[in-house]
Amino acid sequence: MSLLFSEGRTYVLILAVLAFLLWFVQPFLILVPITLFLFLLFFFRDPQRTPPEPRPGLEYFVSPADGKVTAVGPVDESYLFQGPSMMVTIFLSPLDVHVNRTPIGGTVTQTEHKPGLFRAAYIAEAPSVNERNYIVVENVHARCLVVQIVGVLARRVVCWVKAGQALQAGERIGLMKFGSCMQVFMPPDTKIKVATGDRVRAGETIIGEMSYD
Repeated sequence: MSLLFSEGRTYVLILAVLAFLLWFVQPFLILVPITLFLFLLFFFRDPQRTPPEPRPGLEYFVSPADGKVTAVGPVDESYLFQGPSMMVTIFLSPLDVHVNRTPIGGTVTQTEHKPGLFRAAYIAEAPSVNERNYIVVENVHARCLVVQIVGVLARRVVCWVKAGQALQAGERIGLMKFGSCMQVFMPPDTKIKVATGDRVRAGETIIGEMSYD
């Protein structure tokens, strides 16, 4: 089943009913739901992605989302690392692919949904006050925290994984609906490979790398 009809079927049903009603009011008005349906087809697209080839002694962190990098750098993170970590924040516009992917291969050790506000995802305080979902992935060499954050339009985040689930790097983990932002927290010795303003692709763009023995 396509992503549109698994995650967007409610919207499709509403548009179908609207088109049916508008046909009896004024036939040309069905162009409105048809246009919106075409946008849904575009929004719920799910392109294939190819993660970078692994290299011995090097852990790659790939982007969990398509979009624009709005912040990078060291921060104190309290949920997973409880101290220093490296962070990358990515803003997704309604035109970006909204399927999310895991930055590293490993096991999902924790997921948690936290209620909150619905402020614009690009403002500085949004990650700490908006509704969000936490996903922790760990392997023998590294661990990371992915945070799905809702915005004004994106009032729902979808998590497709659960604790104990094994993942390959770049595998699909969730969906964010109609614009939002994501944050990735990585170990403090991670070398960040992107800068503010860069465009990234989920499952393909390397946002950080970490050496291990």
